[in-house]
Parts: sequence; structure tokens; C-alpha cells
Amino acid sequence: MIMVDANGVPLAVHTCSARPAEVKLVHATLADSFGMDFPKRLIGDKAYDSDGLDAELAALGISMIAPNRRNRRKTQNGRPLRRYKRRWKVERTIAWLQSFRRVRTRDEIKSQNFLGMVLLACIIILMRLMSG
Repeated sequence: MIMVDANGVPLAVHTCSARPAEVKLVHATLADSFGMDFPKRLIGDKAYDSDGLDAELAALGISMIAPNRRNRRKTQNGRPLRRYKRRWKVERTIAWLQSFRRVRTRDEIKSQNFLGMVLLACIIILMRLMSG
């Protein structure tokens, strides 16, 4: 899981197995941030639409912006959901990460080694953004 700022710069990376739901990994990703302050808003897809997650993040001063799942009532009005259009920046950063073969195919057996490769890819992305 990756958290990026408004420009697509990686702020936090957390690796885990594919088994747990994404909603359960938000706090671990925030804890693994690169020394940055918590963001004011988090934008996620429909998997992040959860009352429990909304309440936990509100206690930290973070508002969660996620479209409603089909089986839930509307919990957000249109104004915050207009910010959801900016989610393409997250997808762009994920595509940048996928350009690194060792991250894309996960050849590493140990999770620490894979996390090291992901962090190295984030450093290279940061250097490219800062130089250009």
C-alpha cells in the first residue's frame, strides 16, 4: 500500500501479504510514513468506504474520501467526492513503481528485501521528480 501527496510524491509505503483487507492496512501505512505529518484528507477507492475507518481517521483529524459501495447508503455529499477525481495521481505513482522489474514481479522471497526494493524505487521516483 502506498500513500502519496497531491503531486504524486510517495509519502508512505507499507508491504503486507495479499490476505488482509485494505481497510485494515491504513493505520500501518500511516505509521510507516517517511517522517511526514498526517495528511488532512485521504482519497481511496470503494474498498475504503467504512464507518469504522471514517471514525478512526476523524479522531486523528483526517477525513476519508471514498465513493460509496453499492450496498451502502450515501455517507458523503458531492463536494468531497469531487476530490476523488485527483486519484489518478496515485495511479500514476503506482505505474511508476511498476516500471521497476523487481517491484513488479516480486522476485524477493523475504518481505524485508521486497520492502527495500520498493523504498529504493520510491527514492528514484523522488529524485526524478526533484530534478525535472
